[in-house]
Amino acid sequence: MNIKEVAARAGLPAKTIRYYEEIGLIRPARSENGYRSFGAADLHKLAFIGRARGLGFTIEDCRALLALYEDRERASADVKALAGAHLTRIEAKIAELQAMKRTLAGLVAACAGDDRPDCPILSGLSESGCD
Repeated sequence: MNIKEVAARAGLPAKTIRYYEEIGLIRPARSENGYRSFGAADLHKLAFIGRARGLGFTIEDCRALLALYEDRERASADVKALAGAHLTRIEAKIAELQAMKRTLAGLVAACAGDDRPDCPILSGLSESGCD
């Protein structure tokens, strides 16, 4: 398969696939004229990476997950630890977003949204936490 074909089948942009090759996540074969030639294993890896990235795993996490996937001697505990650490980061981000939502919702609720110049949203944003 050429890059256009594998991109369509993996559901990834060709630019992303080139980047993954550049950083060593995949290593497609090259023909004599220099064109990339992707096989079924490359497609599987790209789909794997795409799903992992869709779950928010970092590039380095994907590299580790691929290494674990390819290691038939791996312990599932290693995979679980990596995924568990990522889940912890997601939960922390959710808590951060919920706090942001509460703060912003309070500011929006406090604003009359009328023609007056007083605006609790701008006042709240201008408050310094650096005292």
